[in-house]
Amino acid sequence: MRRSQGHNYQPVPQQPGPSNASHDALEEENERMAEELKGKIGALKSLTIDIGNEVRYQDRLLRGIDEDMDRTGGFMSNTINRVVRLGKGGHRNYMCYMFLFVMAVFFVLFLILKLR
Repeated sequence: MRRSQGHNYQPVPQQPGPSNASHDALEEENERMAEELKGKIGALKSLTIDIGNEVRYQDRLLRGIDEDMDRTGGFMSNTINRVVRLGKGGHRNYMCYMFLFVMAVFFVLFLILKLR
C-alpha cells in the first residue's frame, strides 16, 4: 500500500494465470487504437504541410504587393515633387496652362461622350 497526500493506492490484483482471451482482446484493442492514431497523425501531417504551403504562397504574394507599393510610392512622390517644383517655379503661368489643359481634356471627353 502506498500513501501519498492522504490517498491510498492499491494495485489491481493480478490473476494467478494469464487469461489468453482477455489478453488477446486487450492486444487487439491496442492495435486498433494504434492504427486509428496513425491515421489521425497522417491527416494532421498532411494538414500541416498544406498550411505551410499556403503560408509560403501568401508570403510571396504579400512581398510582391509590398514591392509594388514601394515602386508606386516612389513614382507618386517623384510626380508630386515635380508638380510642387512647377508650382514653386518663377513662372506662375505654368499652373494656369496646366489647369486650362485639364479643362480642355475634360471638355473634349464630355463632347465625345455626349455625341455618342
